[in-house]
Amino acid sequence: MRLISNIIYGILAVQEKILRHRLSRTIVVKNTSKRKRHFGDGVLLDLNSMADIEKERMEAEITNLLKTYDYEPEKILKYIEKQGTKVFYTPEAKKLLNPIGENEGFVFPAKGSKALYLALGIEKKFKLKTDEMFVLSKGEINKYYFIYHFYNWYAFKHGIAGMDSESQELLKKFLFSQDADTKELQLADIYKLKDAIKQDKASIEFVVKLCRNYDGAKNALEKLQDGGANL
Repeated sequence: MRLISNIIYGILAVQEKILRHRLSRTIVVKNTSKRKRHFGDGVLLDLNSMADIEKERMEAEITNLLKTYDYEPEKILKYIEKQGTKVFYTPEAKKLLNPIGENEGFVFPAKGSKALYLALGIEKKFKLKTDEMFVLSKGEINKYYFIYHFYNWYAFKHGIAGMDSESQELLKKFLFSQDADTKELQLADIYKLKDAIKQDKASIEFVVKLCRNYDGAKNALEKLQDGGANL
């Protein structure tokens, strides 16, 4: 089990390393996302440490929510709806979402043609801007895959860097498009992409860690991959 986890983590690290290398060949910038310290009123502020603390706090909140709702997707979805996010059940959700590069589950807000596609196909309305939503097929929901999407939704709702529409679109472009070229990126986009990679990795690691207490990491990873997580 530990071997499987190490392999997956290694794949993720290589994935991030490749993207970093592609970026470094295109533009030389100072990586301000590394450990940064600021002094104020005699207080030393470490932003990396603050980010780690925020992540731990958020994951503790997510874990408590999952326990509260018995890890049952149907119960958690009711909680999600109470927080203002719409949940749609549609036949063959995966087939409907694939043409726009989305997977069944949590879908980030969209604009323009993508929003129009979502609005017409799911909401049956003409709109050029859509809010975040969950799009699911009717029937049993895979628990592990759902937790991955619930993590992303929770991070999005709490404004975690990398969990916004623009950052996620950049991530999809550079992971799945062979034509992606970093020469088109502005400095701000480079940092958005870096944050998106970091958060996607964090959501997968959270699920793997959580699922070790159930069917084991191997089964959890296989089900995540089957669902379409960005492994």
